[in-house]
Amino acid sequence: MERWIYYNGKILPADTPLVGAESRAIRYGDGLFETIRMRKGEMPLFDYHRERLFNGLIELGFEKGVHLTPSSLKEDIQKLAQKNKVLNNARIRVNAIRGNGGLYDAENNKPNIIIEAIALGEQYDRLNENGLVIGVYPDARKSTDRFSNLKSNNFLPYTLGAFYAKANHWNDAIILNQFGRICETTLANIFWMEGDAIYTPPLTEGAVAGVMRRYLIEKHIQMGKPIVERNLTIEELGKATAIFITNAISGIKWVRQFGDSQFDPSKIIPIYNEMIKTIYYSVIQALEL
Repeated sequence: MERWIYYNGKILPADTPLVGAESRAIRYGDGLFETIRMRKGEMPLFDYHRERLFNGLIELGFEKGVHLTPSSLKEDIQKLAQKNKVLNNARIRVNAIRGNGGLYDAENNKPNIIIEAIALGEQYDRLNENGLVIGVYPDARKSTDRFSNLKSNNFLPYTLGAFYAKANHWNDAIILNQFGRICETTLANIFWMEGDAIYTPPLTEGAVAGVMRRYLIEKHIQMGKPIVERNLTIEELGKATAIFITNAISGIKWVRQFGDSQFDPSKIIPIYNEMIKTIYYSVIQALEL
């Protein structure tokens, strides 16, 4: 079946060439992206995604573009998902890139918009049966500057961290920040538990400002069970009683092993059930212990 993409107001075959050698996206990774879950034609937490995307465009000095507005984004995504026949269960990727030019002479600062809509498997509707095995990627340090929280197209530490994880037969790798503390993983924000208390590194530690991370923090505040934001070292993570990671596509995934430490999902299942009931999978029954 032919797949389609959206590019600057047009729906085109997915293999259509879009950029050339002078593209700043290719030369410098100049842009950012947003990854959104679609379920039965709806996009949970869409307002969070849209806010993060447009705040990121402002942060990177983009001007307002005719092909991307707060009011048109949702409609454009839904049209593409319908064209690709993936409305029921899809991964949406919105990429905003600057056009051609050298380092000091961009042709303009208007964003070029690429949207993809790709079908997801049913496993994304369930908590992972087999816990993840994760480890630390030692060869990169993420900065903690004003751009660290963006979903930037500058993705090199994550790309190489994923290679490292695969070479070590892990499911994911932890990325450290410039201070050698835990920042996030190549795929997600990271949370850990000590007893029944839940912790996550603050955004000042350099992690991407995850949509699911934001949702869980706000939800737990409403429940009167705040998630504590606290710096985390490799040694401290090994002493946790549970670890899980979050992103907008998978929601929550529980970690079975980190180093010599082993974990089970018993503390994660209630958190996952609370998420199911409120935003993602209302047609799926909550898990039972």
